[in-house]
Amino acid sequence: MFNSSPWQSRLSAGIAASMTLATVTPFFLATPSFAQTSFSDIPNNYWAAPFIQELSQRGIVSGFPDGRFRPEEKVTRAQFAAMLNKAFSKPQQRQAIRFADVPSNSWAYRAIQQSYTTGFLSGYPGNFFEPNQNIPRQQVLVSLANGLGYTSSGNVSSILQNFNDASEIAGYARQPIAAATEQDIVVNYPNVRFLNPTSTATRAQVAAFIYQALVSSGKASAINSPYIFAFNNQTPPPPVAVNIPAGTVIPVKYDKAEQILVTKDETAPLTLTVAQNVITDRGSVVIPAGSQVVGNLKPVKNKLGSQFIAQKLVLTTGEEYDLKAASEVITKTKTVKKGDRKNAVIKNSVMGAAAAAAVASVTGDRAIATEEILGGAGIGALIGIFFGQKSVDLIAIDPDTDLQMTIDETLQVSLK
Repeated sequence: MFNSSPWQSRLSAGIAASMTLATVTPFFLATPSFAQTSFSDIPNNYWAAPFIQELSQRGIVSGFPDGRFRPEEKVTRAQFAAMLNKAFSKPQQRQAIRFADVPSNSWAYRAIQQSYTTGFLSGYPGNFFEPNQNIPRQQVLVSLANGLGYTSSGNVSSILQNFNDASEIAGYARQPIAAATEQDIVVNYPNVRFLNPTSTATRAQVAAFIYQALVSSGKASAINSPYIFAFNNQTPPPPVAVNIPAGTVIPVKYDKAEQILVTKDETAPLTLTVAQNVITDRGSVVIPAGSQVVGNLKPVKNKLGSQFIAQKLVLTTGEEYDLKAASEVITKTKTVKKGDRKNAVIKNSVMGAAAAAAVASVTGDRAIATEEILGGAGIGALIGIFFGQKSVDLIAIDPDTDLQMTIDETLQVSLK
């Protein structure tokens, strides 16, 4: 915890100024005595309400001058550092360093320094911290596991197999996330079996993670929530069999980007969300909205296109089923040429690793963030394949219209 300091005075002054200038206030208030304990945009049935309310009572999180919490707003690395240092009091583990992009007069300077010296957060090569970078969910969990000194006592791969999108977890994050899973720090909404590791963490999600970290370290009482992945208490519900006939359409969506780019020869992992309830003719919900469809985008050689092939359906309850379903073949292309600006090409897009390598090679700009790549794969080894090419045609997929799929054979699911 911080005591009163010049940094706090500057932060409080910044908040007051933001009320006048109508700019966004920092994530946290410096003075817990003024913290809100309820928010106009957090109803009691909101999934993260108990986590947010508990942290606000402790002065760890706070709202905005208009009385809202803005739970879906994205969190930056600087904001997360500030929250960490409000939540945890820990002795210094290593010497401070001077980050090139964090000036001493930054509102988050002291929070960033403390989060580094206590082992919660680290920087990037060249002594950069990237304070304004949105923080992915996997980085939040890695930070908490590292900062609290947690290591996995079991087989990492076996633990992570509990998550149906485990293949998307970056290599550096696998062991810490396995440790966080064992400590019941992981909270996944709306589907407890999907970690969404590369998605940017929201204010609500960070509040849930940090509260669970406090519980794991004996600093808070456990909350009963169906979205906490209770590692040692995974029990399936009793089954009631229902058949979903072949030909049934599963409406899906993909919230991470407006466009997906892959090469014509590329297989890329992809997880889609069921957009609407799939119901029987008697009105029973057999596939709830929010369920996940796990599969791959695969090349269709003779049609020079790509097609989503489903492998697994995971209901919101965590139940899994093998699924044979496929989208139509997508043949629309986007041409990337030498001289194109990388940022313009990939705006609002995610890419397969090969597509990312192609864009990097053709444009000459290799600074493509891992969160923009399906599966979090590295692209360095693939860039040479496209060396010297002046242009490349990529399959351009619109998730909202191109990936709706049809079940190929009868699927039997269980209902409660």
